[in-house]
Amino acid sequence: MIVSTKGRYALRVMVCLAQQEADAYIPLKEIAEAEHISQKYLEAIMTTLSKADFVDAVHGKGGGYRLNRAPEKYTIGSILKLTEGSLAVASCSVTGPAACSRTTCCEAKPMWDKLDAMIDNFFEGITLADLLKKD
Repeated sequence: MIVSTKGRYALRVMVCLAQQEADAYIPLKEIAEAEHISQKYLEAIMTTLSKADFVDAVHGKGGGYRLNRAPEKYTIGSILKLTEGSLAVASCSVTGPAACSRTTCCEAKPMWDKLDAMIDNFFEGITLADLLKKD
């Protein structure tokens, strides 16, 4: 499994927003500059996050983006699944058109399913708040 640039950037943006005051809207330009992400690419990421109700968006002067719940309520798994679509490591764990045709007869499928579950449990067990902790 390789997490795409979109997934990594979305995670960075969510951490950036989690570091701000809860009621403050951060302009897209400020986020782009702070995270060294192109504003155009960031617009697409923020649209995805906003449509999925991960962030609140206000347009115009004084607008920007903010988290709409506490950092403890966002799992890294939920952010990565939103941006990546799936965290599956092999096509036999994917459903739909991309699914492997050998799913029903593959001896290795239980192994891939177990690995996928481990990855899912790992990322679902970490929140944005956990990433903010300085251990």
